[in-house]
Amino acid sequence: MPEALREPQAVHPTGANPLAPADLEVPSDLNALEAHVWSRNANRSEDGAVSIAGADVRALAEQFGTPLYVVDESDARARASETVAAFADAFAPLGVSAKVYYAGKAFLSADVVRWMLEAGCAIDVCSEGELALALAAGAPPALIGFHGNNKSTREIGLAVAAGIGGIVLDSTQELDRVAAAAAAAGVRQPVRVRVNSGVHASTHEFLATSREDQKFGIPLDEVDAFVARIREHDSLEFLGLHSHIGSQIFDADGFGEAADRLVAVHARLLDGGPVPELNLGGGYGIAYLPRETPTDIRTMASHIASHVADACSRLGIAVPNMAFEPGRTIIGPAGTALYEVGTTKNVRVPLDAGGTADRLYVSVDGGMSDNVRAALYEAEYSVRLASRASAAGPALVRVVGKHCESGDIVVLADYLPSDVAPGDLVAVPATGAYCWSLSSNYNMIGRPAVVAVRDGETRTLIRAESVTDLLARDAGLAAAVTDERP
Repeated sequence: MPEALREPQAVHPTGANPLAPADLEVPSDLNALEAHVWSRNANRSEDGAVSIAGADVRALAEQFGTPLYVVDESDARARASETVAAFADAFAPLGVSAKVYYAGKAFLSADVVRWMLEAGCAIDVCSEGELALALAAGAPPALIGFHGNNKSTREIGLAVAAGIGGIVLDSTQELDRVAAAAAAAGVRQPVRVRVNSGVHASTHEFLATSREDQKFGIPLDEVDAFVARIREHDSLEFLGLHSHIGSQIFDADGFGEAADRLVAVHARLLDGGPVPELNLGGGYGIAYLPRETPTDIRTMASHIASHVADACSRLGIAVPNMAFEPGRTIIGPAGTALYEVGTTKNVRVPLDAGGTADRLYVSVDGGMSDNVRAALYEAEYSVRLASRASAAGPALVRVVGKHCESGDIVVLADYLPSDVAPGDLVAVPATGAYCWSLSSNYNMIGRPAVVAVRDGETRTLIRAESVTDLLARDAGLAAAVTDERP
């Protein structure tokens, strides 16, 4: 946009805007892409535009439209392989195996399933749709685990018929349904028991999945009776206990505590029969913001292995084979969301201490329909100008969407160059997990495309939804309507 048409914006060159969060510093370089937040193959080209795995974001936006999710394929594949190696290396000295299930709920497509299998991962699913996709993409049924607190009778039947490697039981009713389905099919279905360990993971309330007052798992003091009931059914094979204490967890302490508690139950259960496996789930955090420093997966794996070994030694039992279920740490950092700026609006906000400060609202062509995490549980992101570099000073921004909700926020607070303007592309890193998979058609907006980039070559993982797609589902319409969205 010509400089004369740009609206003047608030600039705070000498320090942080008083409206900014206390821990948000003004970047020393507004054009920098922090390596621990962005995908490994993201950088700025000589002309200032962001490039992801050799593809210029301007060309990607031109070809696929915006909003657009871009997955750095080499990064995702590498993180999967590194995760498999980290857990294998941590437990090999203990003489046991460590299976890694990729948590498909983070983001699942046929190609992602294949990447994960090639990296040595099994696949974790939570619904009929995820199960069907994994199978259609070529996942061996024995390498699929099925989660969920309310699997339907149909879903259970399909899982049993497919011969999947494990169903995670979450209630007594579900135990009976799986036993009945397996008996009817004439098979012995392997099952795990999800345990509510009571470990209070340090994360957002809605991401903590092992606290006492919530829907997941069997309480610790009820597990023995629950497993005894499993063992009464000839159609069920008990694999072991499962725990998931939450998501986006930065340190290893909670996982260590969960390991201690589950190993104690595991030891008791050995009196009644074999317990070949212990599954400690996933939930490992990633850096969404430059100031965040989560524990790396190799350190996390080593810490957990040490806790399991110590707990088993104290109780005089053998270390079982292990299983883990990471998702976010594999696909999250590999994804970047691209948006086009539509409008900017400078808002003067009264301060509690008196006076005012300015916040620049940057409205983009997506929002809570493609990333609901900020509205759902106050997730935070960073943002960078992507279609060009800028020497302008910093402006505190809030990147918002185009939906009819005041909570339609993509980035709550960050600094962008003060000359950000309509037509610019902005990029939000670390959006590979739980963004597209939580997307919706709110305000009848189609979900965006997801593309993979590797060595400058781009291919579509999931195509964008058009208005035609949306109208085609409406039974009240007599004819299809076309549009021009790619």
